[in-house]
Amino acid sequence: MRGHPAPVPSLRQRLTELRGPGVRPRSLDARALAALAANPGCRRRALLDGAGVDKAGLARALGTPAAYGQSQFALARGNSFEARVKADGGAELLRLVCERLAPGTALPQDDAVARPDLSASGPEGRAARTALALREATAAGGWALLDHPLLAMEVAGSPAYLEPDAVVVHPDGTWTVVEIKSFPMIDGAADAAKVGAAARQAAVYVLALEAVAERAAAHTGRPARVRDRVLLVCPKDFSNLPSAAPVDVRKQLATTRRQLARLTRVEEIAAALPEGTTYDLGLSDDGTATRPAPELTEAVEAVPAAYAPECLAACELAFHCRKRSRQEGSVESLGRGVRGELGGLHTIEEALAAAAGAPGPDPDDPAVAALRTAAALRAEALAAAPHQEADPCR
Repeated sequence: MRGHPAPVPSLRQRLTELRGPGVRPRSLDARALAALAANPGCRRRALLDGAGVDKAGLARALGTPAAYGQSQFALARGNSFEARVKADGGAELLRLVCERLAPGTALPQDDAVARPDLSASGPEGRAARTALALREATAAGGWALLDHPLLAMEVAGSPAYLEPDAVVVHPDGTWTVVEIKSFPMIDGAADAAKVGAAARQAAVYVLALEAVAERAAAHTGRPARVRDRVLLVCPKDFSNLPSAAPVDVRKQLATTRRQLARLTRVEEIAAALPEGTTYDLGLSDDGTATRPAPELTEAVEAVPAAYAPECLAACELAFHCRKRSRQEGSVESLGRGVRGELGGLHTIEEALAAAAGAPGPDPDDPAVAALRTAAALRAEALAAAPHQEADPCR
C-alpha cells in the first residue's frame, strides 16, 4: 500500500519551528516595517522579522551584538514628555491639532471629545477594538482621541501590529496620526534626519489606517479618510513644553507602499530553507543562549542578506552582516551609491583588477572604463607629486 503524503505544515507552524518551541514571537512594529521598506531586498530580515525572531538575542549569540537603540534615560524622558502632552485628557494635544492642522477651528469642549477604552485581550482583540472605536467615532461625526490604538496589517504574508502614539478623529470624518518624539524643536524646526525617520514611521501608521478607514466608510456610509499630513509633537526649544508641526508624508507613504509590496512573501523564503533550519537560541533558565554559534551562523547564512552601511542604524544583525560582507570583499560594504556605480563588478577585488587593467573585465563596461580612467589620473597625480616644491608650512 502506498502511504499518505506527509501533511504540509502551515505558515504559522513553520514560523513557530523557526523561532523554537515555546518562544514568543517578537511583534513587527512601525520602525521595523520602515526599515524593511528601506531595504526590501533583504530576505534575511524579512524572514526573521516575519517569524518574530529575537534578532538582538541572535546577534549576541553570534558574537556581534547590536550597538544601537535608545538609552534608558532617553526612554524615561520620552515617556515623561508624552504623559505631559496627553495630560488632562489630551487637552493640549487637541489644541495643537486644531492650531496646526485646522487653523481657525474652535477647540472642542472636553465633554465633546470621545476617548474610547481600547483595552482588550491580546493583540487581535486590541486591533479589533481599535477598528470598532474608529468606526463608531466616524459614525458619530464628532471629535475622538484614541490613545495608543493598535493597528493590524499583513506584511509579506505575516501579521504585524502597530501602535501609534495617538490618532485623532475629526468631525468631518478625517483621521490624523500623531507622533510624539522627545527630540527638541528649536525655533520651530527639528533635526531633519530625525524628522525624516519620524515621517517614515508615521507613513506606516497611515498605511495601516487606510484599510481601516475603507472598511469604516463602507460600514457607516460616512466618508472616512486618513490625512496625509501627520502631527509631529516635540519639546519646544530646551524646555519640556510641547510644540508641534504638520509633516507631509505623501512621499514616504508612496515609497513605503511600493517597497512593502516588493517584499518576497515569508512562506516563499521559508520554503527555500534547508530542512531543520531553526533560530532557536536554546535559552537556559538565566536567559543565556546555549546553542553553538556555528550552528546559528549556518542558519543565518542560509538566507541571503542585502547589507548596506545604513543597516547599522536599523537592524540588530547589521554587525554580523557587515563582518560577512567584508570577509567576502563585497562592494555592498562600501554603500549603495558605490554598489550602483560599479555595475556588474561584485567584489572589491574585481574593481581593483578592473582599475589596474587586468584581463577579464569587459573594457567596454562603463564602470570598468571609469575605474581605469580614475586609476590613470591617480597615477599621473602621484608621479607629478615629487617634482613639486615642498610646502614650507608642513
